[in-house]
Amino acid sequence: MRMAMVGTWAAVVMVVMGLVVVGVPVGYFLFVYGCGREEERLGEALAGDPVLGEGVEGVRAEESYQGCDDDDLFVVAGKSYRYGGDRKSVLAHYREAAPAHGWRYRTNDCFTKSIDGAVASLTLHGPADGSLQVEIVAVREDPEPWC
Repeated sequence: MRMAMVGTWAAVVMVVMGLVVVGVPVGYFLFVYGCGREEERLGEALAGDPVLGEGVEGVRAEESYQGCDDDDLFVVAGKSYRYGGDRKSVLAHYREAAPAHGWRYRTNDCFTKSIDGAVASLTLHGPADGSLQVEIVAVREDPEPWC
């Protein structure tokens, strides 16, 4: 009888330890890990920035996007355009348009400003292949800009 009691307690201890070892990480991934309401709100703020609508003359808007990386919690919002012009005219346009919306020029094709309490970086990709992508990236926990 006593041996059965010890065996039962040993089994209970093993189950509890298994739940702790497996359950805690599973609980973290189910309830804490990844993008949440804070990142969703930041994404909405980034997507609503008026600079994303500041297309260069002669561009055709194609797609708007918004997302969050679950691992690093960086949030991105952007817009892609079809464009046949050259990179210099695009940079010249955004060097004038971005500051009008509170963006500070940093380097080459990157601007920064604070959006919803995070340091946001505005970057331009293209238009060498006929496409232009205007993108804003921010991370709440990182005070450094992405550019």
